Amino acid sequence: MDESLRGQLLIAAPQLSDYFRRTVVLVLEHTEDGAMGLVLNRPTESEVIDAVPSLTSLVDGSDLVHAGGPVQPDSVLVLGDFEEPEDAGTQVVGTLGLLDPERPEAELHRVRVFAGYAGWAPGQLDLELDQEAWIVVPADPGDAFSEDDLWSEALRRKGGEYALLATMPADPSLN
Repeated sequence: MDESLRGQLLIAAPQLSDYFRRTVVLVLEHTEDGAMGLVLNRPTESEVIDAVPSLTSLVDGSDLVHAGGPVQPDSVLVLGDFEEPEDAGTQVVGTLGLLDPERPEAELHRVRVFAGYAGWAPGQLDLELDQEAWIVVPADPGDAFSEDDLWSEALRRKGGEYALLATMPADPSLN
């Protein structure tokens, strides 16, 4: 492991055709013990108010739960844009961090609720990076709340040859 990717985005390379096809993952933690992240661009059809009623006070009425990844899909993580970043249970990038369940009264600008997360065993993410399965770009706190095609948006932001990839349709047979 060269350096931690905490606070970076992992953009799924076009050849990834599994669960992570066209996903954008925010890396929450990356150490020699492994890595953990949240898929940012997979809203479910479940509203937070129905799925996790205890979090209703944190969200707008129709906010959807997002599928954060295939690991522990019954677990809930709340990613927030904090007024004071040090109020986060785990600070990720800028004002963005995970809500500490022991401090739910923290001042938040906005939140997104995730079911599950993406996880990698020790060395696994580094191996996938060596195999060019992921394209790494710096995260912007606004990425976590994007309603646009974040996969294309993040590739465009990286620029160069990646900006061309950003124009690839979700279904290449439509080309």
